[in-house]
Amino acid sequence: MGRFRREAGKRGVFADIARACAVGAATFVFGAALAAVTPEKVTPLLPPLQLEPGAVFTEFGPLPPRPDEPPDAVALGARLFEDPRLSGSGQIACASCHNRELAFADGVSRSFGHDRTRLTRNAPSLATVGWMSTLFWDGRADSLEAQALMPILHPDEMRGSLPEVRRRLAADASYRVAFTQAFGDADVTDGRIAQALAAFQRSLSPRRSRYSRFIAGEADALDAAQQRGLALFRGKAGCASCHNGPLLSDQRFHNLGLSFYGRPRQDLGRYAVTGAREDVGAFRTPSLLGVSRTAPYMHNGGLPTLAGVVAFYNAGGARPRPRGDQLDDPLFPETSALLRPRHLTREEQADLVAFLEAL
Repeated sequence: MGRFRREAGKRGVFADIARACAVGAATFVFGAALAAVTPEKVTPLLPPLQLEPGAVFTEFGPLPPRPDEPPDAVALGARLFEDPRLSGSGQIACASCHNRELAFADGVSRSFGHDRTRLTRNAPSLATVGWMSTLFWDGRADSLEAQALMPILHPDEMRGSLPEVRRRLAADASYRVAFTQAFGDADVTDGRIAQALAAFQRSLSPRRSRYSRFIAGEADALDAAQQRGLALFRGKAGCASCHNGPLLSDQRFHNLGLSFYGRPRQDLGRYAVTGAREDVGAFRTPSLLGVSRTAPYMHNGGLPTLAGVVAFYNAGGARPRPRGDQLDDPLFPETSALLRPRHLTREEQADLVAFLEAL
């Protein structure tokens, strides 16, 4: 009896093992088949993170998908974007400062507007505006619909008149067809112009890059120098304190010491919108996706190269000192505490530039 129990026990164990192997094999086959149908990439392990006190951080990742815009509205917006009839002179279009061939920037330090007026700020790329919570360097618009008409109406930019813009567009039979396709009838209104321009801008996205492939799961998309640059970006260089999340922007406003306060080129930045003392000289953190194609840099286009940008931050940014007549000025701006000297070697700065070029 004891021997029988021992043999039965052995057979039971072997049967359990056989069943487990069969289930495991079936699971493996099913899992392989499922993976073949719905492959999923896993974001590569990111280097350690080093943040400055007060930083607001969101982890790096791919850009989230956006709902598709109505194709007819996008097509109308694309046409309006290129049309100089939106300007007072009939010679300037949105595309004059946001050129598709220049990553929807314009490649100059500060753009030119009506009658070749030199504007005060650099034209930022529009490639990521569909994901932005505020628009313009100072964040004065909270939607693309609100933003769309502002450059048209600005006296130094396009100096357009909305009644005249409506008249010009409504007089064009092809535009009446386009408005009908986009909105159901041919009525040309300010709101529809803004909606179409916004739809077009939301349809834009950055080009596929080494970084976008890497963050989507292609671990070897970055070469050795770019990998070292990524580690510096998240660590010693301190870039991730402001440049983080899918956009590599915290979408907040920071003072880099470049407001030229009390000087001829003064720009008060966010303060002109909020009136808050802490916003004097503060500008929105730009997205870095595609940054190698959007030189020159900063809100005033004052830094022509990425190497110059890295050197600027390596030095801790700019820290202007008040003159004698500014010592008691309550609005004298203070450079953000997130900036400090980084003591990067030349080799480290080169690696950091290599990573920025991969974005």
